[in-house]
Amino acid sequence: MSKNQKIVLASNNQGKLKEFYQILSPLGIDLRAQSEFEVPEAEEPYPSFVENALTKARHASRLTGLPALADDSGICVNALQGSPGVLSARFAGEPKSDLRNNQKLIADLAGVADKSAYYYCVLVFVRSEFDPQPVIADGVWAGEIIADARGDNGFGYDPHFFIPSLNKTVAELAATEKNQLSHRGRALRALVEKLK
Repeated sequence: MSKNQKIVLASNNQGKLKEFYQILSPLGIDLRAQSEFEVPEAEEPYPSFVENALTKARHASRLTGLPALADDSGICVNALQGSPGVLSARFAGEPKSDLRNNQKLIADLAGVADKSAYYYCVLVFVRSEFDPQPVIADGVWAGEIIADARGDNGFGYDPHFFIPSLNKTVAELAATEKNQLSHRGRALRALVEKLK
């Protein structure tokens, strides 16, 4: 990856797009959302984050002719055997709804003592649709689920994802702090190191 190289980001999630731009733009990477190229969302039929991310990256690269970067991420709750996992965005069904997803998660954990959870992110970069050596990096961010929402920043499960060492939810963190600590920030920094 070189400076000013145009790369398509295989996501339409505005929260993710904002985080990617904040982390990658200082590196001189010309990151473009797939929506700029009218690329529809790819199917995500697989049970693992890495398979879904690879599918999304290949899909975006095929339809744009550009190198592509895709993320698949979600929240994994230990007491729920890793659920919602790859279904995090659709945990409460369609249409996608952060509010309904959070309500379902809190309801599923009612009466459960173990509230430990972690955010997981895997990133896949492909130079082309048929790149035989995709670059893969991942990141983990541990915390626990709290019933009462706190904070106005972030998206998804952030208001309920509590970081004990900070005594804050992710939604209470400034964007720069979140990007430094988050699963996505960790995965992005690992990816950039690999691409160097």
